Order: sequence, then C-alpha cells, then structure tokens
Amino acid sequence: MTTKAIWKLYAEAIKHFIQSKVKDEAVTDDLLQDTFIKVHTKRESLNDESKLKSWVFSIARYTVYDYFRQNKLTIDIADNEFLAENNEDNEHTEKDCLRGIIKNLPKKYRTPLFLADIKGMKQADIATQLQLPLPTVKSQIQRARTLIAKGFMDCCGFKLNDEGYLVGELQEKADCKVCAH
Repeated sequence: MTTKAIWKLYAEAIKHFIQSKVKDEAVTDDLLQDTFIKVHTKRESLNDESKLKSWVFSIARYTVYDYFRQNKLTIDIADNEFLAENNEDNEHTEKDCLRGIIKNLPKKYRTPLFLADIKGMKQADIATQLQLPLPTVKSQIQRARTLIAKGFMDCCGFKLNDEGYLVGELQEKADCKVCAH
C-alpha cells in the first residue's frame, strides 16, 4: 500500500488523535505531517499489513511524545477547572475538601495524580510525558493517594475502616482545617 493510500485511510483519524493531545491546530498539522513522513520512510519496517492501523497510530503517539519531550512541556494543574471551582453556596462537600487537599499536595505528587486519576492517562504515558521512570510515577501516584486519605483524616476526622475505606462525616466548613482557609 502506498503512503498516499495510507493517508486517505487514516489521516483524518490521526489528526483527531493528535489534536486531542496537543489542542493546537498548527501544531496538530505539523505533527500529522511528521507522522506521515515517518510512515513513508519506515514503511518497509511493517511486516504484517493487518497491523497497519495500529502501526500508524503508534507512530503518531510517539511523534506526540517526542513533541512534548522536545518542548519540555509540562502540565500545570494549578489552573485546572477541578481545582479552581468554587462552591457558590456555603455548603461544605467532600469535593471542597478534596480540592483543598489536592492543591496542598507537593507538585511532584499532584501532577502525576491529576494526569492519572482526573485526566485518565495511563501511568506509562505519564512517565513518558513527565520524563520519569515508570516505577517513580507509580510510587508518586500511590503516595499522593495516601496523602489524600491522610488529608481527609486530618481535615475532617475521617477514619480507615477494616477494609481500608475512609469513613466518617464531614465537619462544618468553619471547623474544617483545609476548607476554612
């Protein structure tokens, strides 16, 4: 199959994939072009035609990773909507506490946790994007989750039950060590 035929089959889907990652039309077009240059130059490395689609998407995925690595792009979650939401009424919710606890996490824990648990990224992809070893990312996410549980115990007097789940009732907002500030 020619590069032109591969383009006709997959260019639109690859463009949507890239755009979902970089959120910039000009960068998307550049990365799409880079992807298909690699498809053209590495075409002979594909041994099984039935795996063409996954092969092209893999090239696109690694092209996006390379872009993030080369530009040393990081995700600053301090401005994220999840963290920036304010509770309009004066009701005190678990989300208020969670938002405050996450804001207070050290950035080295907060960023991987956000990417994994809120953005839904795979840990291997997070490791690639943050340029960290996978075991480091895994331990940072686990540590962040532990700190969140501890935050609920410190903030609102929650306890861990026998199964390891947080149980308890929220305190009044004025009594909450995280939300009252």
